[in-house]
Amino acid sequence: MSVTTDLKKEPQGGEPAAPVVLELRDLRVFYGAIEALKGVNLTVRRGEVVALLGANGAGKTTTLRTASGMIAPREGQVLLHGERIDGIKSHDLVRFGIGHVPEGRGVFPRMTVRENLQMGAYRFKSVDKADMDRVFTLFPRLGERKSQLGGTLSGGEQQMLAIGRALMGKPEVLLLDEPSMGLAPLIVQQIFEIVKEINEQGTTVLLVEQNAAQALRMADRGYVLETGAVAMEGEASELLSDPRVRAAYLGEGA
Repeated sequence: MSVTTDLKKEPQGGEPAAPVVLELRDLRVFYGAIEALKGVNLTVRRGEVVALLGANGAGKTTTLRTASGMIAPREGQVLLHGERIDGIKSHDLVRFGIGHVPEGRGVFPRMTVRENLQMGAYRFKSVDKADMDRVFTLFPRLGERKSQLGGTLSGGEQQMLAIGRALMGKPEVLLLDEPSMGLAPLIVQQIFEIVKEINEQGTTVLLVEQNAAQALRMADRGYVLETGAVAMEGEASELLSDPRVRAAYLGEGA
């Protein structure tokens, strides 16, 4: 699947496109002498769910880590509302409205659920009770375990906690890296339903996900990375029906 395809469409009925919130321009990222991203271009518009797909090692996690300031690109730009944010440290980018749920969840194992959530609100002078209540409404299981240590939670509960912690920072754009990894199918379904609800409440989402079918069914648009470069992009429904995507990521013959 090495042919670059652009499936982008103009909005139906002459409706103006939503403004671009996050844009990656010509990103080149290196690990030593290895070029991990080779001129990646990507846009995320306000209110969208955008899926980022690709095989292991394609550069998906590197893309998210660069967007959130955890990695500095050698070349290219990261823009938020048209203003460059590359070069700003990740802990400062939270103040600009970027929330990042990393691969592997990264909860604080010796802190309680409540303390983990409070850490997500570190950029504010105090914790907003309404934000905490919102997380417990989205994830009732966390409310039941708010005094339990993060390290004693199940994998699904830790994923819920990682997402909830990011939401405590009031992100405009939520970067989600492999939220379904290692989880049972029933829990995966619950996580995706909650991500959809978070998006419907007004949070824009850039989603890295190995479960291509699940991601594309929820997303508005998608990008496919191949060895550090964008190989395909377009409407999620068209990518989902594209025989190359189905062969490569859904286990179906082309």
